Amino acid sequence: HRRLSKQRRVRRFYTILDPLDKKFSRNTVGPLANLCHNSKKATNYTSLWGAIMRLVLWFLLSLFLGSTAWSHSAMFDDYYVFDDSDEGQTAAEFMLTSPSVDSNECVDGRAQGYLCKHINLVAFMPKEELGGGSHNLNDIWGWTDPETGDEIAIVGRKNGTAFVNISKADSPFLAGFLPSHRGGVDIWRDIKVYSDHAFIVADGNRNRRHGLQVFDLRMLRHTKKGASLKATAHFGGFGKAHNIVINEDTGFAYIVGSNRCSGGLYMLDISNPALPQYAGCFSSDGYTHDAQCVVYNGPDSAHQGSEICFAYNEDTLTIVDVTDKQNPLMVSRSGYQGSTYTHQGWLLDDSHTTIILNDELDEQRKKRPTTSYIWDISDLSSPKEIGRYEAPSQAIDHNLYAKDGYVFEANYRAGLRILSTEDIADGSLEEIAFFDTIPGSDAAKFSGLWSSYVWFESGLIVVSDIGNGLFVLQPDWKLIKKGG
Repeated sequence: HRRLSKQRRVRRFYTILDPLDKKFSRNTVGPLANLCHNSKKATNYTSLWGAIMRLVLWFLLSLFLGSTAWSHSAMFDDYYVFDDSDEGQTAAEFMLTSPSVDSNECVDGRAQGYLCKHINLVAFMPKEELGGGSHNLNDIWGWTDPETGDEIAIVGRKNGTAFVNISKADSPFLAGFLPSHRGGVDIWRDIKVYSDHAFIVADGNRNRRHGLQVFDLRMLRHTKKGASLKATAHFGGFGKAHNIVINEDTGFAYIVGSNRCSGGLYMLDISNPALPQYAGCFSSDGYTHDAQCVVYNGPDSAHQGSEICFAYNEDTLTIVDVTDKQNPLMVSRSGYQGSTYTHQGWLLDDSHTTIILNDELDEQRKKRPTTSYIWDISDLSSPKEIGRYEAPSQAIDHNLYAKDGYVFEANYRAGLRILSTEDIADGSLEEIAFFDTIPGSDAAKFSGLWSSYVWFESGLIVVSDIGNGLFVLQPDWKLIKKGG
């Protein structure tokens, strides 16, 4: 990549400024930290003026590089800009011309005007009904109340988080809305759940002190519909963050893409959800965009029982042993031909032998069809790409998950796609069902589905459409398994 990241420019600057200090820290958080760091090397500066000049130069550097000069920024620019231009005929417009096709069930390839195959539309809530006004959506997760059995969709918005009760699936309602910390507006918001608590991070230029919001989901049992909610706890050890990863088996959260730890794995002990505690940092491979962390159960005997993170680091699949939070170790770092932005991925199952990952920018920059990359990770020190699935679409892929032998992909303008993994050992996948929320376009533009949550016991799937709202879907598994 020809353009140097801001962190690399910082390092180059320091090479000029202080040749005696060639080990510039990747975790520097500001000028005071640098002064403290270099106070041990007082002989390098013969007067107070040396320290003052260092502060002045750092200030000028920060003006030149922008506010992110105080921390590590992403290696590559994030090119996401919401773009709903040229979406073509909407589902509503189709219904005006074909009113006889008025069904939530997928019939003849349509459900209420949306393109579909073997997936029915159960309900739709426009963004205006989700709290927070007309702001766009982003990520989505879910929680099931262990006491009442209520299924709750947790929907990220630019200005907060909506909690939607979908227990009566055909008539979901807003249970409550949690505003963003400090009232910020953030393009990216990410949510995960542990021990009946939602953990929320946000990433955006207008809210750099967001930190970690914690909300006790059990409070929803006692709130009025649509109530404005308050966070149960807040952790401010970092500011903005792109994603949060939680290993529910260990009670650790991993903040990624933050303004700490070079954007790498910033580790928190959340065993007491209301009192997160800093636990460690892995920064050796720089910025991590997303990750999945598990207690490893695969065939690589050297790592069985260890806590392993599979990190998607912009141009590599990076595998890290985080068992010892104070001494995490990089197991391997693997690139692949034609990478443009290694975005996200998921383990196929609990055998921990296979990963499917996506590359968010290959469709736009390489003019490829939507591509999923299949990896054999039986040997953690030497993962191997074994195949690629190319979809019949040019849409950008975003977030994918795997469950029960199927891969569920949220692919922006191509909507939700369900793939069979029956032949994944041979490096191939097969699309068997879909629901497309932007039926008039599969162009490689950033609108449509952001993500999905697929783990409700009811079998319902909730998906977040950035500019439109929340869709509640029900795959027809009898037809899917029948084939055709």
